[in-house]
Amino acid sequence: MIEIEYQKMHTAQLLREAEQERLARTVTRGRRAARRAEPAGHDSTGADSHTDRPRRQRLPRTA
Repeated sequence: MIEIEYQKMHTAQLLREAEQERLARTVTRGRRAARRAEPAGHDSTGADSHTDRPRRQRLPRTA
């Protein structure tokens, strides 16, 4: 009899965890969509830079 109660508790826990994961995915999708909808900022490239420094120009490989 107690095994049935353990199984019910485990099933309820799994359902709660699945609902939390679904909610987290929904929030993540919403944030991602909001980020895409925002204007690109000061430059029109749309790439978010972590620094204000320009990218280093790389030299071609020598033979």
